[in-house]
Amino acid sequence: MVWVLVAVVAVVVLVVGSFVAMYNSLVRARHNYRNAYAQIDVQLSRRHDLIPNLVEVAKAYLRHERNTLTAVVDARSAAIQARQGVVPGDPRGMATLAGAENALTGSIGQLFMVSEGYPELKASDNMRRLAEELTSAENRVAFARQAYNDAIMLYSNKRDTFPANLVSNMFSFAPAAYLELDEPGKRAAPRISLGHEE
Repeated sequence: MVWVLVAVVAVVVLVVGSFVAMYNSLVRARHNYRNAYAQIDVQLSRRHDLIPNLVEVAKAYLRHERNTLTAVVDARSAAIQARQGVVPGDPRGMATLAGAENALTGSIGQLFMVSEGYPELKASDNMRRLAEELTSAENRVAFARQAYNDAIMLYSNKRDTFPANLVSNMFSFAPAAYLELDEPGKRAAPRISLGHEE
């Protein structure tokens, strides 16, 4: 009789311990992807901070390209607005953020395409330096986005596999969305060619 009681207590402790371990594992995975999103936010903020300087430098040369400059400024404002209040992993928030960042990348690409027609702008040291900083920022965003998406994948695997899915459903661990860009062609940093052609 005592052995049966000991066996039952051991099984209960094992089951409870397993549930606690699964719960804690899910919490750690959720914290990891939230931290990974925070790194994206830092890099996007850095990218957004470079754009006013870029527009100011270009403004002196692109007097007849007001629409292009306005599009960049508007896209930056929309991207900053999209970043505000984003809950990491929220599917709608990630989609809104991706859309705003796609639009910003497109408008920056348009600005650089227009700048190709202005040799004095291409030769500007300030413009060249800003273009290099922007390229660096784009690369950092790409790396941070990859780390975030990897953290989402790990969280999703933990959340969706048996028996952890029982714990995740019991404690309402919500699905988390990847941060993906809509158009594969926009996944790369904008091509910036302000150097001397050979």
